[in-house]
Amino acid sequence: MTSVTVKARSGREAPPDRGDRRRRDGAAWFLVLPALIPILILSVGPLLYGIGLAFTDAQSGRTRSTQWVGVLNFQDLWHDTLFWDSFRIGLLWAVGVTVPQFVLALGLALLLHANLRMRWAARALAIIPWAMPEVVVGIMWRLLYNPDAGILNETVRDLGLGDGRDWLTGLATALPAVIVVAIWAGMPQTAVALLAGLQNTPQELHEAAALDGAGAWRRFRTVTWPAIRPVALAVSALNLIWNFNSFALVYVLTSGGPGGRTRLPMLFAYEEAFRYGQFGYAAAMGCVMVAVISVILAFYLVGRLRGGDDA
Repeated sequence: MTSVTVKARSGREAPPDRGDRRRRDGAAWFLVLPALIPILILSVGPLLYGIGLAFTDAQSGRTRSTQWVGVLNFQDLWHDTLFWDSFRIGLLWAVGVTVPQFVLALGLALLLHANLRMRWAARALAIIPWAMPEVVVGIMWRLLYNPDAGILNETVRDLGLGDGRDWLTGLATALPAVIVVAIWAGMPQTAVALLAGLQNTPQELHEAAALDGAGAWRRFRTVTWPAIRPVALAVSALNLIWNFNSFALVYVLTSGGPGGRTRLPMLFAYEEAFRYGQFGYAAAMGCVMVAVISVILAFYLVGRLRGGDDA
């Protein structure tokens, strides 16, 4: 009996054949495998290996045997004040970069969305910092911050504001100086994402609000922000995670100095692993950072689920 006959007699479609469903699922997995295999090999595999390494005393050296030590690395990490100082600096860094970065990127996106002449050229120029490698950005800003011949100190001297200072080696200025660089380098990426959200906002809603007498701020609060809020939440969560895991930019600019004032958790783990050869201890630090990132993602997902798909 065909499915058409069953539908005609019962008034509803017959359930799909299980064999057809299995074949469709098999075809879907076959199409996903080319993307799934590299993820498993290059991401999931090293992650699981690193988690296992955190419970050992693995150190550098070919002849040294590795022993299982359980949670000893985590116990040592709990009492390691240097790590928790770097963790505090990492949180301060992540928030200090993400929040101003989002505010400035939102303003830039609104400007690029406006009906201005040569808007295409402005959009192209705005993404230049995003297109530059982090190492190049770090080298360029080190030249700008140079205490003797840097443009910043030359400008300070020309304005009669003093003799300038060594921005990247001063205890009070190193972290703010690096934060400024990170904001400048990451702002275009956030602006592009927010601009995409603005372009998907129906223009009719703005026109209706304007006819009702709504000003620019009210139109932004009642029309623009609700439309781009899902994009804003997603990009802010990703930026927070990305900034917390920063390495290359800070390494090029300060290498964690001066006096550990810019030593982020990723830099601390790098030093423990590749400078001091404490692979197991560094892997335990990585596990803590993965846990922090998982908590951030959990808060983001819970917020999206509570607010619905359009929140």
